Amino acid sequence: MNIEILACGRMRKSAHADLFQDYLKRMDWNVHVHEIESRHKDQKKIHDDECAQILERIKPDYFVIAMDERGKTLPSREIAARFEMLQNEGRAQVQCILGGADGLNDEIRARADFLLSFGRQTWPHMLARVMLLEQIYRSQQILKNHPYHRD
Repeated sequence: MNIEILACGRMRKSAHADLFQDYLKRMDWNVHVHEIESRHKDQKKIHDDECAQILERIKPDYFVIAMDERGKTLPSREIAARFEMLQNEGRAQVQCILGGADGLNDEIRARADFLLSFGRQTWPHMLARVMLLEQIYRSQQILKNHPYHRD
């Protein structure tokens, strides 16, 4: 799998950053992170700029998963099964999108091939980034029949 994470905001040195790097080092799959930043001060302009940058980076031949509160909640085994299905279909190139504080706009949601949610709760942005990478790592381990995941 070749996975690109498009995430708004810069991950500064923190416990979240350390945990994120730990999962990144464990990955066998090729995972790259592109951080999207806006230099605007006005929140509306920041949101518009972040969404525009995301849309510019979406690759037409990639399967796009957008993290969105309106998305579908899936157990880890189903997330792994979706990655496996993509591999079997020869679509092993995936982009995962995490919006900023105000989420994603309608254009990005419409462009996404799948909307995924981590539930109805609101999560700190950097924690959501760690959670996404952990689920990607967990999917990798499930598909390798590794005991990391327990039912």
